[in-house]
Amino acid sequence: MKIRNRIIALVAAVIALSAGSAGVSAQTPYSKFGYGMLRDNATSAQRQMGGVGYAMSSGRQINVMNPASYAARDSLTFLFDMGLDFTNIWSSETLQHTGETNKQHNYGGGLDYVTMAFPISKRLGMSIGLLPYSSVGYSFGSKIDNGSASRQGSGGLNLLYLGAGFNIVKGLNVGMNFAYFFGTTYNDVYAIPASTGTMSLFEQIIQVRDFHMDFGIQYGVEVAPRQRLTAGLTFSPGKALLGKSMVLQFDEVTSAGSSGHVGDTIASESLRHHFAIPATWGVGLNYERNRNFMAEVDFTYQGWKNAKFEPNDNFIGTKFQNRYRIGAGLQWVPDPRGSYFRRVAYRFGGYYNRDYITVNTNSVKDFGLSCGFGFPAVAGKTVVNLGFEYKHRSTSPTKLLTENYFNITLGVNFNERWFMQSKIR
Repeated sequence: MKIRNRIIALVAAVIALSAGSAGVSAQTPYSKFGYGMLRDNATSAQRQMGGVGYAMSSGRQINVMNPASYAARDSLTFLFDMGLDFTNIWSSETLQHTGETNKQHNYGGGLDYVTMAFPISKRLGMSIGLLPYSSVGYSFGSKIDNGSASRQGSGGLNLLYLGAGFNIVKGLNVGMNFAYFFGTTYNDVYAIPASTGTMSLFEQIIQVRDFHMDFGIQYGVEVAPRQRLTAGLTFSPGKALLGKSMVLQFDEVTSAGSSGHVGDTIASESLRHHFAIPATWGVGLNYERNRNFMAEVDFTYQGWKNAKFEPNDNFIGTKFQNRYRIGAGLQWVPDPRGSYFRRVAYRFGGYYNRDYITVNTNSVKDFGLSCGFGFPAVAGKTVVNLGFEYKHRSTSPTKLLTENYFNITLGVNFNERWFMQSKIR
């Protein structure tokens, strides 16, 4: 009874958290395109390894990147993982008309994700949680005819998922995540005439209320004594989105950003047939030795080039390109049964990403390096994951806005034995 009540309480907490945003986005003008900046379902520990996880299978860590991994749960263990993210961005842009360099410093952060996993039977494990799918956050100005314009954006899309992983035969696991796909993005344009002190606001709202699915498979074999090689494959089907898109117009907006009356709806349409997300493929290869060394390489592909995204005429659209991402990382624990610092997990990783958005005819690309530590609790199996990331984003062939990120990630992975039967004396 106590175990069931604990699970119900934690599930209720995850659902309650889903009512709000998964965090406060750091400001980046690139997030005004499409659905914003995409996320890849990586936990704090995985981000420390370059964001890999398609072939990762561990009974002590939740891996949402491949739901087949849920089958690796210890039959007596309950896992709860919560992550926080803190971001600093330094950006610079050389203005084409004047040659001057515009520099800015922005920051953001907050709750990144909440996940939990628990066993159902010896072969079946389940997971539930809240994950960010994309985030929007920016604020900048520009000149227009007879005045100026200010652009701001906020919001994001999230996934509230329930997943299961099943062990078919020794070494072979399959899994699926079924998610409620929800969230709202806001893109605002303030038109400020040079002759008056008032301004007009045009606001585009994209509201998603849909479902989303992920499928995964993992197969692992012992290639030598105490050495294991695991391959992982994931697939998420593309789909037309459900929800609605609206454009509101507010006239005579004050400098405080309030018009004093409800805006007029100048455009409204269903997302169906106008907005979509593409299929996603992920493949990874993981090598583990002596339970204290692990390395993995992952590849992600998304066919965004043909995905529909048709914003209202008042907002400039963008041309998508196919996205691909390569990540690699490793983890080393000197001695899992040794002294405290020899039980600490040391992680390193890196990645390269060609993003799905373009600016004019330029591709948006970024790469990053990461490292971190998994600090075990003095008593029990709980682990505190502290990570650091550096990321550089720009465009090519023409270098436009350049961004340098420094992220601090903090994840707490609670690992408890909830399903131990008490002995009757």
